[in-house]
Amino acid sequence: MRSASWNARIECGGSIGAGFLINAHHVLTCAHVVKDSDRHQVSVTFAGGDDMQHAGRVVARGDWDGTPTSQGDVAVLELVRPANLTPARFAAPSDAFGDPPPKLLAHGFPRHNRRGTLTEYRTTADQLLDSEWIQLEAWKTYGQPLAPGFSGAALTLTDGRVVGLVTSAAKDPGIRDGRMLPAHVVARYWSPLAELIPHPVYSPSQLRRLRELIEEASKQDKLQCSPERLYRDAVGIGPPPPNGLNTLWDAAWYLLFEVPDPRAIARFTGRLAIFIDDLGTRRGLRAWSQAGNGSVAPPRTSRAPDWSPILVEIAPSGRGNNHFLVEVSAYNGQDRLVVGSNRLPVEDIRAYALERIDEAYHVLEPEARELIAFVLPLRYLNLDVARWQRSPDDDSPLGSFAPLVVISLERRRSFGLQHKLRQKWARLDTHPMAQLHRIGCASLRQSPKSLTIGLHRSTDMVGFGTPPRAEGVRQLLRATLNAPAPAILWPRNNCKGGAAPHDDCQGTAFLNHLDEQLAGRPLRDLPAYIHELREAACSVEDGSDSRATERHWAHDLTLMWEDPRCLPDPDSFQELPV
Repeated sequence: MRSASWNARIECGGSIGAGFLINAHHVLTCAHVVKDSDRHQVSVTFAGGDDMQHAGRVVARGDWDGTPTSQGDVAVLELVRPANLTPARFAAPSDAFGDPPPKLLAHGFPRHNRRGTLTEYRTTADQLLDSEWIQLEAWKTYGQPLAPGFSGAALTLTDGRVVGLVTSAAKDPGIRDGRMLPAHVVARYWSPLAELIPHPVYSPSQLRRLRELIEEASKQDKLQCSPERLYRDAVGIGPPPPNGLNTLWDAAWYLLFEVPDPRAIARFTGRLAIFIDDLGTRRGLRAWSQAGNGSVAPPRTSRAPDWSPILVEIAPSGRGNNHFLVEVSAYNGQDRLVVGSNRLPVEDIRAYALERIDEAYHVLEPEARELIAFVLPLRYLNLDVARWQRSPDDDSPLGSFAPLVVISLERRRSFGLQHKLRQKWARLDTHPMAQLHRIGCASLRQSPKSLTIGLHRSTDMVGFGTPPRAEGVRQLLRATLNAPAPAILWPRNNCKGGAAPHDDCQGTAFLNHLDEQLAGRPLRDLPAYIHELREAACSVEDGSDSRATERHWAHDLTLMWEDPRCLPDPDSFQELPV
């Protein structure tokens, strides 16, 4: 014999109903049972107790407003003193259904029956009516029906696990049916309940952490995304819930309990992280997203990917020349996970990008070969991103921390040029040794059109002796990008060209070093080798190399390098952009 001592009788003014203990401090019941709690004391007596009355107060309630069609007929009571009883246990949402459906028991307190009585019911179908409740029908045509005093009673399986609570019964005594609010639906109105309900994928601790993170995220003022848009991003194609999504928890609840794809909630948290200002909450959401994906993802191959890029795309925002859209994302295989997206004035870009680059490392696998890639408009390709101080606590250049390349925004957005780049790389897979085409300081008067056509034929790597600052050099760089060449190198500061002899100028020396240092090296590994050169240049600059008497030739080298196969098309997102 079992005694469900957690069943409770609730009194509030003239109303009598039922409820049940869900932890030592809280009791669940119907909102209409305690509708007068602002004027009358709420008294709770447990069926398996010693008739001691516990005082309670309403700490949460659903949207019930007393009308026949209103939803959210649920209230949570907090006991003044904790109850020394074992609380109810919950079943999985699917356990309430079957063929045949299982018997459900409800312990109610009809008038003049203080000890309560049981009634037997079952679910009519596994279908939420009005996105809210399940229809009940009597197990048999005789015996105790649902009646006043059963509102808020737990509906349990025969083993005592709770599947929902009674909210109403048919007004016609000849119709023995009623309504159940499933336990997982109650969790929409009171989020702490979600972690008590068994989930097929996520553990109670994961659900608790998710709830805490969403509570923190909900505190942010002016969150630049709506719950409905985040929901759409998580599920891809499909309409939103018919009753709408008003809060972040609404969206998270629906993804947890009503969307079949278990990865949808992980995509939701990862996308939400983009819009959160608080660093701790943002990192927590991203960590939960990765853990959630990992708990349902197929096993990963043990082979490390060739490159795992961290992409920083800086594009015009449409708000004027001083504002840009900055988006930081990380690639895991072919999946692109956005870790930050914001419209910023130019003076805020560096700090934002560096912070999100650091966060993006959380996405990469331990064996990943990282590559930081800045996608920049043509007029900013000479930006010294490789020499940005890595963090406030580390003044070493970003380009010496990891392989770093720049990519043309215009070329990345051209499908035709991306196709040509793939063709180039397909050929390089069989002939990996690329030859360097030199554009010296005295070669700046050549025709951009002829340069483009010439580079189309054979060249894969181009070296400039002078930076793309003057208009003539920028035109030749644009022509080179139109070829397209997978790798282009230049110094940020060097010879400015002109008519003077250039046999011994800095630009010629730079190109000679490229010829000597890059000959015979596979173009695929060029970012790693340039990274080694930048590390060597840093050693020279800080004096750690006692043999150095002048600046290293590669101290301000820029590498433009792009392989579309490890940087999928711009529209290839793991999480659809808002």
